[in-house]
Amino acid sequence: MRWTCIVASVLVLAMAGSAAAQRDRKKQAYPPTLDGATVEVYKTVGDVALNMYEYFPEGHKPTDRRPAIVFFFGGGWRGGSPKQFEKQCQYLASRGMVAMAADYRVLSRQKVKADRCVADAKSAVRWIRENAERLGVDPERIVASGGSAGGHIAACTGTITELDEQHEDVAVSSQPNAMILFNPAVVLAPVNGEFPVRNSEQLPKRTGVEPKRISPYHHIRTGVPPTLILHGEADDTVKFQTVQWFTDAMQEAGNRCELASYAEAGHGFFNYGRKGNRYFSETMHRVDQFLQSLKYLQGEATIEEFVSGLNGSGKSK
Repeated sequence: MRWTCIVASVLVLAMAGSAAAQRDRKKQAYPPTLDGATVEVYKTVGDVALNMYEYFPEGHKPTDRRPAIVFFFGGGWRGGSPKQFEKQCQYLASRGMVAMAADYRVLSRQKVKADRCVADAKSAVRWIRENAERLGVDPERIVASGGSAGGHIAACTGTITELDEQHEDVAVSSQPNAMILFNPAVVLAPVNGEFPVRNSEQLPKRTGVEPKRISPYHHIRTGVPPTLILHGEADDTVKFQTVQWFTDAMQEAGNRCELASYAEAGHGFFNYGRKGNRYFSETMHRVDQFLQSLKYLQGEATIEEFVSGLNGSGKSK
């Protein structure tokens, strides 16, 4: 009896270990699975296929010509996953937008540097515009969004006029019609002799080009799309001062740029699942207001009901 119990215990432990290993493999699997998303390849580079994860409003039809938003994940141009913005996509689709999360090449998976990340972001915006009729999207109401490094490449789509893929039809614009940036890296080169960027000496190795070429601040001009920035004042990774500089320069150039600050928030504060979703709810409410001001959304924000529904479903807390 004693040996039977021991053997049974060993089997239980082995099964538990096997299940944990399977969960770990599933967690690390790439490309990821986003709940409820339609998946298409928007770009192929060699043997690398980059996915677009699409969320459509209920009852959506190709003739609807809805506004669209595309999110780019953070991860220092080294890693990260489109799954980061799964919940933001689901919420905005519930509000009537076509919401997408784009994969793009990164150092850890494809051995590329930041300039190729920018090229992929521009390809993503262009692909949405080229396929607008099929997707039921208004090609003149496309929003680029993202967080941290993803916020950087989203900002580049609205400011950088080069780095497009050579084989793409540049007659189709890769510039979005608006930008929503979560703690974005928008300053990659000195501003009036100041350079509050962490590990700035490593930037040339990480960017693939001279950093100023892909520094959104340094490419601000009249005509940059309306922009909302959401940033924590306690961010030690991307200093709050840098988005203040960007906002001031945008406004001086005659562009609309709003900066929503969060006094005690650090880097990545906006992500779903943090701090009881306080900042997720607050930032998405602010995003909703911004999109309403552009006539991209109508009616009251429903983010509280959305989060409550997710918690009640047991999917995430």
